[in-house]
Amino acid sequence: MPEFPDVEAYIGALEPRIVGRALERATVASVALLRTADPPLASVEGERVERLRRIGKRIAIGFGGELWLVLHLMIGGRLHWRPVGTTLSGRNQLAAFVFADGTLVLTEAGSKRRAQLHVIRGEEALRALDAGGIEVFGSDLETFRAAMTDENHTLKRALTDPRILSGVGNAYSDEILHAAQLSPIAMTRKLTGEEWERLYRATRETLRLWADRLRSEAREGFPEHVTAFRDDMAVHGRYRKPCPRCGQPVQRIRYADNETNYCAQCQTAGKVLADRGLSRLLKGDWPRTLAELEEHG
Repeated sequence: MPEFPDVEAYIGALEPRIVGRALERATVASVALLRTADPPLASVEGERVERLRRIGKRIAIGFGGELWLVLHLMIGGRLHWRPVGTTLSGRNQLAAFVFADGTLVLTEAGSKRRAQLHVIRGEEALRALDAGGIEVFGSDLETFRAAMTDENHTLKRALTDPRILSGVGNAYSDEILHAAQLSPIAMTRKLTGEEWERLYRATRETLRLWADRLRSEAREGFPEHVTAFRDDMAVHGRYRKPCPRCGQPVQRIRYADNETNYCAQCQTAGKVLADRGLSRLLKGDWPRTLAELEEHG
């Protein structure tokens, strides 16, 4: 699912393509996509795009008159830039936003329709869509620590909860914890001061690294292949493959349809975390599904 680096890449690619240009036509093929009725979708047609903004994992497109189109791609949603004249075809193509120089198409893989489109007016309505998590790059160490320890959660849960931290999901939380050399099941209120410094630094450095990398890729073209699984990730999606730091095989924790990858040597003092032994902790602190967390964000 698109997270902070991916959304930043989308915004970076969209800015030169649509800011300053009028939205000529907006078409929605899936009734499940549009979550608002007033203002109507037609109210943004003919309006010029003035700005783009990230709200957690959402992409907010701002028009005159304080109108906003807000897209939440959820797990399977992706954006594509297509030539002028492109029309919607196929069950996975949910919406098209037509500009003079091209068409922004929203697709969603899978049979379940979770992607969301809101048409809203004003800053207050925009803030209402924000889950409330802090922005990593707008927070110092103490603010970060306070947000993460307001309640006692596993690090995996705290990092991925959009009500705690903005823009981080399943993939980049694995990468952050590997960079910080911390266990995904460590409890937030039991970390030492030095561990908090490592986690804070790893969170910022990991998100910045990937945001810069994906923005760089997007300069050569629109980011058409946004994915949670990348060959150059350290642990996420790399079960049984060698850890790039120590060479030991990457391990995983599976709970319901959620999977976490980690290196036992680097993160858990050599201990492999058994799914069955963790069942009580996971039941109480981890979401059963990725979509469950995304609904909050």
